[in-house]
Parts: sequence; C-alpha cells; structure tokens
Amino acid sequence: MEDNFTRRKFLTSISMLAAGSLLASPVKSFGLNRKMRICLVGTGIRGTGFWGKRLVEEYSDLLEFVGLCDINPGRLEFALKYMNVNCPTFLDFEEMIKKRKPDLVIVTTKDSTHHEFIIKGLEMGCDVLTEKPLTTDEIKCQAILDAERKSDKKLIVGFNYRWGPYMTKVKELLAENAIGKITSVDFNWYLNTYHGASYFRRWHGLRQSGGSLWVHKATHHFDLLNWWLDSDPEEVFAYGALEHYGSNGPFRGENCRTCQHKLDCKFHWDITKSEHSMNLYVNNEHHDGYIRDNCLFRPEINIYDKMSAQIKYANEVVVNYSLTTYSPFEGWRIAFNGMDGRIEAWLDIPYHEQSDVAQSELHAKEMEQSGGEMDYKPLILHKTWNKHERIQVGYERAGHGGGDDRLHDKIFRNPNNPDPLKHAAGIRDGAMSVLIGIAARKSIESGHPVRIAELTDLEPRAKRI
Repeated sequence: MEDNFTRRKFLTSISMLAAGSLLASPVKSFGLNRKMRICLVGTGIRGTGFWGKRLVEEYSDLLEFVGLCDINPGRLEFALKYMNVNCPTFLDFEEMIKKRKPDLVIVTTKDSTHHEFIIKGLEMGCDVLTEKPLTTDEIKCQAILDAERKSDKKLIVGFNYRWGPYMTKVKELLAENAIGKITSVDFNWYLNTYHGASYFRRWHGLRQSGGSLWVHKATHHFDLLNWWLDSDPEEVFAYGALEHYGSNGPFRGENCRTCQHKLDCKFHWDITKSEHSMNLYVNNEHHDGYIRDNCLFRPEINIYDKMSAQIKYANEVVVNYSLTTYSPFEGWRIAFNGMDGRIEAWLDIPYHEQSDVAQSELHAKEMEQSGGEMDYKPLILHKTWNKHERIQVGYERAGHGGGDDRLHDKIFRNPNNPDPLKHAAGIRDGAMSVLIGIAARKSIESGHPVRIAELTDLEPRAKRI
C-alpha cells in the first residue's frame, strides 16, 4: 500500500512537470524515500561534466549513479575516474536498464541518437532527462511524443539558459507588460572564431549527426524566444549557406595534430595542450574512430555557417533571427518592439562594455561549473513618449550565465520553490524549440515557408499553458 501511494505521488508530480507548472525533484516530489538511482548514457564532455561530475559533487545526498553507458569503453573508464563514481559500465543500453533498474535515465549522446535512448528508456519504465536538443528531425520528434504519451513515465528537457538572472529579468519585464503588446523581435547571436569554429571540428559539423546548428545550437535561442514571448511558433521562412568553413577553406589536413598547415592556419587548435581533452578523446579514439580535433575545412561538412530566419508566432509576433558562426566576438543582442515601447538587451558586445576576457577564454569561462561571481550588465527599457531607463541586471559568467546551478537546484534541491515565470521545461518546450530549427532547415531546402503544425501533431498555441 505504501509503495502504491508513493507511486501515485511520483506520477502526479511528474505530470505537473510536463505541463510546465513545476520542475519536480526526482527525490522529494517523486515520493522516493531513498536516493534516486541514475543511469547516464553518453560519456562525452557534457555528460561527464554537467550531468555527471557536478551532480556527484553537489547532490550525492539525494542521488547516486548506478550505471554508465557508451559505445566507447575507453571513455567509460575515464568517466568513472573523472566523475568519481564506482558503478558498472555498459556498452549495451538495454542491458544496463534491465540490470540496474534506474529511476531516471540521463541522455547525453550524439543528438541524432537521443530519440533511441529516450524512447527505450520510457518503454522500459524509466523517467528520462535529455540534454538539448530534444532530437534532430520531425519524424524522431513525433516518435518521442508518441512514446511519452504511451508511457506512464515522463521526459524532462535540460534547458539552462532560461535560468540565468539576466534572461530572467527580460522575462520579468515582458510578463509585467512593461512595453505593452509585443509586435516584433530582432534577435542576433554571434559565435566567434574560437567557439563557432569548434562546432565544425566535431560531429556537429555533419547534419546527419547534429541536425545542423539550426537545431543543436539555436534550440537554446528558440526556447528562449518561446519562453519570453509565452507563445508557440506558427510559421518559419529561412535562408542559410555554408560559405566560410568546410570545402571553402584555403587548405585542409587530416586533423590539427598532424596538419602540415599548423603555422599558416589561424584556426589551428592544439588539443595536446588540454589534458582533459587528451584523456577523454584522443586516448580513446582508437575505440570508435571519433576525432575531436578534426579539420574544420574537411569537405564532408554539410551544415550552414550563416543562418537567418523569420518566425511568425501564433500570437502574431514576428521575429527576425540570425546566427553567425565566424564573428570576431562572441555575444548576442535582442530588441523587443511593443505597442508602448521597446526593450533592448545584449551580452558580450565589445563596443558596449569594457571587458578584459579574451575571446578564446569566453567559452571556457561560461562552461565553468563553479566559482562564478555576480556582475552587473545593463539592458534598456524605453517606454514611448518617455526617456529610456538603463537597468542594471545581475549576471554570472560561469555555468551558462548562472543558469546551470539554478536548473540543477530546482530539479534536485528545491523542487517546491515557486515557479511564477515558468522556468520549468517539459517535452512540449523541447519539441517546439527544435521544430523551429527543423522548419528553418526545410524552408531553405524548399524555398518556401514551413508551418509548424505540418511537422508533428502538436498544434501551436497563441498562449502557452
């Protein structure tokens, strides 16, 4: 009777999570009277770091890793040491689930395989937490939606950018109707020649692996837009091209380590200077052939490096979005136009602020999981017929703008804290964010606008629930 009661509490809590009204704790709100049992599939840098080592260090009183899975046995052995865990490792996912019986499966594999482990995990009686993006095309997205509906288990999508204090302040102003009804948005994201180029070295440079940066990277940005605007996308028209990387390069080599153009290539990256990358990737590439320091001018690259889209929302807001992958600097800016004014926000635009952080260090600092100090960054609130107001907003560089630790705390430490701004992200949030990128990709290929409702059975809503 006690087991049935706690099970009902578990299902009730996670159903609320899927609706986006609560991001429930897998330990407290799910009715468990013991540590949550977690299995991780995919032991790359994101899996072993953010969803691995950090959880072990911060939440070991609430959870325990009972299994790790990967196709690469060398990375598995490294993951055990790096995460400081002592649990069985598996090359076969289903074998791990059957033997270890986890409460939660965390999926951090290659994007194109997310659906395999999400669906298998749900079918085998586990709740699933997946790294973004949810998946890479509309067929896989529909399969995930169907599997989640058939299961009595639920899916969490790990969006972290929402949780940063700066992003949250933008949401607060919009929720307060500070500039009236929103009519249009201009959103520009810039990846520099250090971080932007790195995507083209990795498996992300292949559309069949990452769905293109429309999906892998821009899912972050589209999720922010959906959350900020509190509406679903309805139609997308896009342009894109590969003009800088891939076969456009002046020369190419097998990889950066062995390249004869080391002295001439401004993009040369010496992986041997990173002990972590050597231990995680280079020392284990003989197992599966994955090369982490691939040439970013190799001809098989088939994603876009410049992207622009117009997105029409169900609430009539029109968004102009662009992503550049070879900018001199890393940063972003956005402007919301409303009936009663305008909000302008930006981060890391060098002309707007004094910064002593080198471009090569920006991404590394953002990925740090601890030691972040609170800084203050401005945004502009300009109400029509009034002078503009410059608002100073708290900001943290580490952990994706302070979002990482807040996301984890809400899931594992403070599940019952109020969530008035709906930071919590469920399966619909994950689907709607990738569907914009998928629609943009299909629009480029067809030359026509693509309606979101034509991709899956999800109907866009003018007002999100």
